[in-house]
Amino acid sequence: MHVGLDEIPDGVLVADASGRIIQMNRPAARLIGCTVPDALGKPLADVLPLFDDHGRPWWRCTRPYEGMATRTGQPERALALPGGRILLVTARYVRARPLGPVIRVVVSLRSNSARERVDRDSSELIATVAHELRSPLTSVKGFTATLLEKWSRFTDAQRRLMLETVDADANRLTRLITELLDIARIDSGRLQLHRQVVHIPTAIERQLASLVAGGLPADLFKVTVVGELPETWLDPDKIDQVLGNLLENAVRHGGGGIEIVVEPSDDGVAVTVNDEGVGIPQELADRVFTKFWRGSRRHPGGTGLGLYIVKGMVEAHGGAVTVGTAPSGGAAFRFSLPAGKPEFA
Repeated sequence: MHVGLDEIPDGVLVADASGRIIQMNRPAARLIGCTVPDALGKPLADVLPLFDDHGRPWWRCTRPYEGMATRTGQPERALALPGGRILLVTARYVRARPLGPVIRVVVSLRSNSARERVDRDSSELIATVAHELRSPLTSVKGFTATLLEKWSRFTDAQRRLMLETVDADANRLTRLITELLDIARIDSGRLQLHRQVVHIPTAIERQLASLVAGGLPADLFKVTVVGELPETWLDPDKIDQVLGNLLENAVRHGGGGIEIVVEPSDDGVAVTVNDEGVGIPQELADRVFTKFWRGSRRHPGGTGLGLYIVKGMVEAHGGAVTVGTAPSGGAAFRFSLPAGKPEFA
């Protein structure tokens, strides 16, 4: 099946042996700011005047039709148009024969907006991590330094309190590092699942027992299991993380009772966590699962990475997660997971 240049999402220009443009698609025209008819037949360097970081004309520096006969092109680089707009540019040299003259230069163009978004995400991630690390590290450093210098001045009870604080802050740091590793695996597609039979209501009860042991009242939570659940093969550690993040999110933003409903779905099991908070507006439903999303300012805290991790882990199992409105008007986070033993498990 023939695919035209206009069907390629990236901008593409093709210059002949004389350096004049013989083909160009509409995405390239949009990126450059010209029309295809105006560009055809003109020198490549005139239609696409590019400059490197030092302001030097890129075509004059790279000389595609000259230089070593072994060159096959130029790797992707961020280059500037005269107005300052940045494009990601790749060039490929087509030769008449091996080591022969260049008969065509094929140039691929992409907007720099995707890279800028990645850079912004990276900067925000660094800022978030630095902020989250500073507080527990300051606490750990302060208490350990105090104990080392003035151990004999404190009672056993005071020392124990300080060490418990250090232990809690160390756990906080460990969790942050775990979140960062999970995000790296999710983003790179390297999240590995070690599946076994998991009884989801039992996993929920285990998470609730941990929250109650941490000081939350047991009557804050209500678990409802509807019907007979099919067998599910899941990674127990990943499911614990999903449930833990959703329950902690409900505790932080809920402001009341929390109901967890487990029921069969079309092809597996669905879990819904309903809270009694202010809820999430429909226009924000897609944003809550993005990196660094945080809920109400009335409940600060957290890295804003938990729901992104929930989405990544649920989808790695072949499931899906959504957010809607609970019967109380609060948020209802629902995730579904397929039943049965996968062939590769």
